[in-house]
Amino acid sequence: MQTDQLDKAVEYLRQRGMDAPDAGVILGTGLHRFLDYVTDQEIIPYAEIPHFPVSTVEFHKGQLVWGTVEGKKVLVMQGRFHYYEGYTMQQVVFPVRVMRVLGIRQLLITNAAGGINPEFKKGDLVSVNDHINLQTANPLTGKNWDGLGPRFPDMSRPYSERLNQLLFEQAACLNVELKSGVYAAVNGPNLETRAEYRYLKIIGADMVGMSTVPEVIAAAHMELPCAAISVITDECDPDHLEPVNIQEIIATAAGADQKLSKLLQHTIRSL
Repeated sequence: MQTDQLDKAVEYLRQRGMDAPDAGVILGTGLHRFLDYVTDQEIIPYAEIPHFPVSTVEFHKGQLVWGTVEGKKVLVMQGRFHYYEGYTMQQVVFPVRVMRVLGIRQLLITNAAGGINPEFKKGDLVSVNDHINLQTANPLTGKNWDGLGPRFPDMSRPYSERLNQLLFEQAACLNVELKSGVYAAVNGPNLETRAEYRYLKIIGADMVGMSTVPEVIAAAHMELPCAAISVITDECDPDHLEPVNIQEIIATAAGADQKLSKLLQHTIRSL
């Protein structure tokens, strides 16, 4: 990552009035209804932001939304970037670094994930309490910029205990069931084989996806508290595995979108 690229993106967004946000939010596959709770919206397509990647996945909108939720200023990524799109890991996490330099104090991440834990069913919301990184590249590879964080950041607790506690408190208030589990990140874009699901279960994964972990690593590097919620979109039982396609995954995520969005709204209000 070139630091001048980061500076140019930050300066452009500050000129558009995006300064000192309270929180950043990343919306995953099939998830967008949270924007219904964002008022005074200003929308900037990624293509207009200097050095921002552009979403190549059709169901990721590809725009940054600046607005207010429950009196808190938020920056919302409607669409993220993935390593499987051909981007470097540094490009994947570039927006998180931009948001941090702009001033966000916490980051809330959402994603769609396959459920490996047999207790997880389609449409369940799961708070990520830890992860297993099986991706083959790392956003911290290369020269370290000491202005962002240390060369060897600690990853003993990459998910904020405070934010997770808030999520569970607000879920209880809303009568929304929120489970907890370990997320495994793989490269994608193909889904997994039966043998791979068995392997993931053996090593301790409760769910699997192709995102989130790079952003969490970048957040930990910058000492940015973060939390992540997965929507379980398919059940990955290797002994009863049914073919699944991306349209079904999007539809399942959309079905859980309202309760997830309400949970995000109430959590931001309690920050």
